[in-house]
Amino acid sequence: MLSKPAAGPGDNGAMTERPPIHGRGATGNPDNRYAEHARAACDDGWGSLDAEPPPLRTELFVDASRTAISYNDSPDVPFDRSLNPYRGCEHGCVYCFARPTHAWLGLSPGLDFESRLFHKPDAPVLLRRELARPGYRCAPIALGINTDAYQPVERKLGLTRALIEVLAEHGHPFSVVTKSALIERDIDLLAPLAVRNLVQVAVSVTTLDRRLARTLEPRAAAPERRLETIRRLTAAGVPVTVLAAPMIPFLNDHELEAILAAVREAGAVDAGYVLLRLPHEVKDLFRDWLAVHEPLKAERVINRLRDCRGGRDYDSRFGRRMRGEGAYADLLGRRFRLAHRRLGFPGMAPLGCEQFRVPGRACQMTLF
Repeated sequence: MLSKPAAGPGDNGAMTERPPIHGRGATGNPDNRYAEHARAACDDGWGSLDAEPPPLRTELFVDASRTAISYNDSPDVPFDRSLNPYRGCEHGCVYCFARPTHAWLGLSPGLDFESRLFHKPDAPVLLRRELARPGYRCAPIALGINTDAYQPVERKLGLTRALIEVLAEHGHPFSVVTKSALIERDIDLLAPLAVRNLVQVAVSVTTLDRRLARTLEPRAAAPERRLETIRRLTAAGVPVTVLAAPMIPFLNDHELEAILAAVREAGAVDAGYVLLRLPHEVKDLFRDWLAVHEPLKAERVINRLRDCRGGRDYDSRFGRRMRGEGAYADLLGRRFRLAHRRLGFPGMAPLGCEQFRVPGRACQMTLF
């Protein structure tokens, strides 16, 4: 059950031609795909469309979900379970594949996704309970997959840290994906776990261009700050892999080798990449972003992406959705493999599950 927000200042229906909102990725708040009615802004002759919209502030609501762990059977990802303490993400990355999930809440995948956030205050309690279930079998948990577990609201709520404390207490292996420097706050927890081979961190590095990063992922850490985070985690003994993602034709794809070189120098032991995905509402959000920020490249970007998806905006097939197909996708893959080999990434050792202790079970029980 969710505490659903009332309509707010961002609810302007379809995309508009207003300038982008400072610090926000989406340029509007389009209706979600489940909406019963469509909305459209119209000129009433009184200059209503020229008025400045009210300030868009971040709002926080309670997600009263009854479970903490989500399971998947996707062959495209190296984990079958994940923890997501937050729904929605204030980082505002316009390309985020998780944006369409806000439609399940009756909200827009546009500005709503990055300004109307849901948190799970009892997630640590639920996690402990699920780990203690008789049928539970230990396997690495991915933390912060749908939305970033270290987004700005984590500074106040500390939910991610509380979840890590539960996992650490019971020797449960996990990985973290983030593009936030806030993860450095928890090095005191992560470093001892890394010694026990219980944690890995993946840092997302989309671009080294500050200007592009500022509009593409406006509230995430700056590119050079992410490199510093990699250095600090590595210095603390925490193994780091990097996701050069998403790769976008004509915007950041030319940076692939430079990104890999920079993160290798910073200490990353492995890397991967993902071609931009445009599921559901993301395709229109991204098109509108291109029209505002990169109008001269917009048509070329979309056409090249369609070339990689069989002429469609998106191909959801396993084995294709992350990489695409065709000449451009093949070339991107070859470039990645050559750079990865040349830079000598040693790779990441698999996490171990042998240290897991079931919550509530006395140590003496293991003798019988």
